[in-house]
Amino acid sequence: MGKLKRRSNFRKGNLADFIVDHNKLIRNIVIVLVVFFAFFAPFVGINYDLTSYLPSSEPSKIAIDKMDETFGYPGTGRLMLKDVSIYEAKQYKDRIEKLDGVDQIIWCDLTTQIYGSSEFIDYDDIDDYYKDGDAVMDITFKGGDASKFTHRTIDQIHDIIGDKGELVGMSPTNKFVEENVSSEMKMILVIAVSMIFVILLVTTTSWFEPILFLTVIGCAVVLNKGSNIFLGTISYITNNICIVLQLATSMDYSIFLLHSYERERENGLDKVSALKKGLNSTITTILASSLTTFFGFIVLVFMKFTIGFDMGVVMAKSIICSLLMVIFLMPSLLLSWSDLIDKYRHKSFIPDLKKFSEKVVKIGPTVVIVSLALAGPIYVGQSMNNFMYGTDATGAGPGTEIYEATNDINAKFGRSNMIVAIFPDTDAQREKEMSDEIEDKEYVTNVMGLSAYLPDGVSENILPESVRELFHKDGYARLLIYIATRPESKTAYKDTNEISDIINKYYPEDSYITGNTPVTMDMERVLGPDYRMVNALAMTAIFIVVALSFHSPVMSIAAMIPIMMAIYTNMIFPYLEGQELIFIAYAVVSCIQLGATIDYAISETSNYLQIREVEHDKRKAAVQMTEVSFPSILTSGTILVVCGYTISFASSIPAISEVGHLVGRGAVLSMFFVTCMMPAILRLIDPFITKSRKQRREERKVRIAEAKANKNGATVDKEETANEAETVHKEETTNDVKTANKEETANSEGNGAEGEVKA
Repeated sequence: MGKLKRRSNFRKGNLADFIVDHNKLIRNIVIVLVVFFAFFAPFVGINYDLTSYLPSSEPSKIAIDKMDETFGYPGTGRLMLKDVSIYEAKQYKDRIEKLDGVDQIIWCDLTTQIYGSSEFIDYDDIDDYYKDGDAVMDITFKGGDASKFTHRTIDQIHDIIGDKGELVGMSPTNKFVEENVSSEMKMILVIAVSMIFVILLVTTTSWFEPILFLTVIGCAVVLNKGSNIFLGTISYITNNICIVLQLATSMDYSIFLLHSYERERENGLDKVSALKKGLNSTITTILASSLTTFFGFIVLVFMKFTIGFDMGVVMAKSIICSLLMVIFLMPSLLLSWSDLIDKYRHKSFIPDLKKFSEKVVKIGPTVVIVSLALAGPIYVGQSMNNFMYGTDATGAGPGTEIYEATNDINAKFGRSNMIVAIFPDTDAQREKEMSDEIEDKEYVTNVMGLSAYLPDGVSENILPESVRELFHKDGYARLLIYIATRPESKTAYKDTNEISDIINKYYPEDSYITGNTPVTMDMERVLGPDYRMVNALAMTAIFIVVALSFHSPVMSIAAMIPIMMAIYTNMIFPYLEGQELIFIAYAVVSCIQLGATIDYAISETSNYLQIREVEHDKRKAAVQMTEVSFPSILTSGTILVVCGYTISFASSIPAISEVGHLVGRGAVLSMFFVTCMMPAILRLIDPFITKSRKQRREERKVRIAEAKANKNGATVDKEETANEAETVHKEETTNDVKTANKEETANSEGNGAEGEVKA
């Protein structure tokens, strides 16, 4: 073991020496790489269609692929025209329907003669489409929701209706997301970087250190973003949270190296020697720290819902890029900028933490006891959250124009949720019977198929081919079914299953069903097991990394207790507040919080072990450890909090906003639980982590030997006492015999003398 450790230190020493000795060459190589990947960064494709991440084996995904192959996958929208006569509404409809990107428009003119006398129009029969001077129409587009062609068509519709109407639905929402996330994230990035700069100014001891940190992490961000070109396309969620979270989760590595370098300089070493020794001692710490975060992200690639692969690769790669920049670029910058850092030194703004640390250590046992007592209820509570899985949940959030317009239309005309059915085009009569049975359902507002354009008994051949191909093509028929439900609800699930059963009754083979609700049902079925799997993998991987880093499985358990407590406490808030969580955000944040904040526990443990080498009192070591560790935890945690809440407040996209909110609150809780619980936990497990297994085994042997020796010693004492008693007894017996003999001899002599006298 000793030889292995010496070899490991030798290799690290060689690496540190090589990096420092060749720092200028390495810096030039890094600059070339940064410029190279900066060129490719703008060419990375961004995917706004979450349905594309469904596993290909899911029924709704199979239906989407089949429909896309045969008819194309239509985008959908819903248009409400305000303060128009029924005739004006018809004119608007006719103009919009002529646009190249419009597939068809569903309105009351399909069943009612609009241009006839108003006396022949029963307005009660058409109040689903025209009411109180307002008209609502369901639009399907030739392109998909994320299609550029569809988005241009939406712009053309807005040009036609002006301020006379509102256009909502999946396609307009997708367009809104695409146009807004880019501008919002630029603003978020500016705010986040500015706030990080201020935090670093306050928590460091030089006005120049923040520039050093942001330069290193900035290069890492460019490398990661540009290298996404190898993935081709990434999701808009990944693209818009990755940069900010990379800034937040990777800043620790730079801080670790700088503090280590400055400690060695304070010990009297010159710059080069201090950097070599500081880098050598830091490599292990930042490797352990980065590996936990890396595994927290990389396990996402095992999700069946493949946005996990997308996010896992990009986020894990961001950690690798940050690690490489700290190890290879930062030493060169430190040597070049060390004089500037020294020139702009200032007094620390962080107050003396001695009293704070003593109070933390004092309340630590109470926090541990209370936390463990509440762990069960908190775990159960967070598992009872209500989740949203569908694409509706990730669209435009409250306060946006499209969100408010959707609520206005739903309030006046009710909801409209489209389901698409595809089945073999074999029997027109059977299709008509199925269509009529579906339309008879009370929750169905309209069924659009070829029969809607034809009077009973009339052949479809009288219709233009362009109309026929909307519903019959390449041996398949398509039916558009509109139901008055929210896409993601138990009612929608029940109604969709009923419709599916009817379709399977008429077409038991080779029939498909898709749409917002079927897709959401499949996402829910996939994401639940996905989360449980990746969460278990993340905890297992991090457990192993920490155990190997500290050569102690006990240390892994100790480090994960406060982090898991923080995660479960973070996730119970939505349950207590009665809010719905977007499941993708929930699953991703659990891994982010676990991977990013386990560093705090690792940092405290490393400091505690170093202090215990010279401080024999566990309590004093815990106080010193808290005093040394808290500034780094405060800096890193505050950056994570600021980045998280900046995303939360500035983004109008619920999926992105919710990730930010959960990350920000999770960082606060992780700082609290790690700072308060770890001193008590480390004191409790002190014997298991301050001594090696070999030392504990040797001590155990010594104790066993001493116990045996004591036992053997007691036996010897008893034997000696018995022998002494027996010897004394023998001596006393011998003396008694001798005395008796003497007396007898004396008596004999006396009697003889007496006889002689008498004689």
